[in-house]
Amino acid sequence: MSLPISLLTFRNSQGDLVDVPTVASSRLKNDFGAVLEQALRGGAVAITRHDAPKAVLVSFDEFQSLVKARSHDLSDLSAEYDVLLARMQTPKAKKGMEAAFEASPGALGRAAVKVARAPRDKRAARRMRDEG
Repeated sequence: MSLPISLLTFRNSQGDLVDVPTVASSRLKNDFGAVLEQALRGGAVAITRHDAPKAVLVSFDEFQSLVKARSHDLSDLSAEYDVLLARMQTPKAKKGMEAAFEASPGALGRAAVKVARAPRDKRAARRMRDEG
């Protein structure tokens, strides 16, 4: 059974960008074994209904790869926390926090409005400058 190749692509567990074959849901019902073999060989098969992708059948290896990519172990999270904490401990960050705690509500409001009115690209540039 030859399944048609679609315009759907994904990055498989080896990091290769691959085309995902598609199969109509009615054909899946009648030829599940062949479609399953296709998913095992290629990593995934898209299931369509009325020519629109509705689901994807993935091999267990690809599923494990996807789950692993989404989950962080404690050491990853600890490393992220350490980076954020170090960034907050700089003299500039400490000075900024002291100023924020000592500011009046009116001053905080004016500062918030000023930042909110700044164009997005300027806010992004300011964030990059402040983080560096």
